[in-house]
Amino acid sequence: MKLVAACTSMEVKAKPARTSARGGTAVPVEKELERERRQRMKALCEKLASCIPKEYFPHSDTMTQLGNLDVAASYIKKLKERVDELQQKKTSAEAISTLLGVSGISMHTITATTSSGAGSPEGGGKIEASPPVVEVRQSDDASMEVRLICSTERPIKLHEVITILEEEGAVIINANHYVAAHVIFYTIHSRAFSTRIGIDVSRISERLGALV
Repeated sequence: MKLVAACTSMEVKAKPARTSARGGTAVPVEKELERERRQRMKALCEKLASCIPKEYFPHSDTMTQLGNLDVAASYIKKLKERVDELQQKKTSAEAISTLLGVSGISMHTITATTSSGAGSPEGGGKIEASPPVVEVRQSDDASMEVRLICSTERPIKLHEVITILEEEGAVIINANHYVAAHVIFYTIHSRAFSTRIGIDVSRISERLGALV
């Protein structure tokens, strides 16, 4: 019994020693994992920096990892702004193409000209205002679409156009506009307030023509 008790006592005393040993080996393992994590992060940052033009890193030799991330974030933000700008231009170009196709107007008619010549970037002369274009289309007895094209030098007062439409018995559904190449494109959709009376398209065209 004494021998068993002695062995048990030795085992109990030995357990803290083994626990301590485990705790001692855990520290180097954690340090190794942290070192590997830092190395992976450094490799990812270097890969990200390699995708950015060199001119964005004026002091690449002294740039910290956090600095590289800031530059990358700024570059990505500028790229997004550029993409949004191009998307807006694409939308405007598609709208222009649609309007020109429907109205039968050539691009030369709406090209902005300066004192140095058509489309010339030199000289900085005042842009010549193109004559406004009015198109009124009636898809059925109750629906109507009005398309207006004017120069930014001589913009059409949209509220006056809407007033005329409402006076002629039209209810405005929506109105949109696009600006491109110093030209404003308006599209107004409306319907007749009374389907029995309808809309007099010829009269509206006459009044809008006199307005612009």
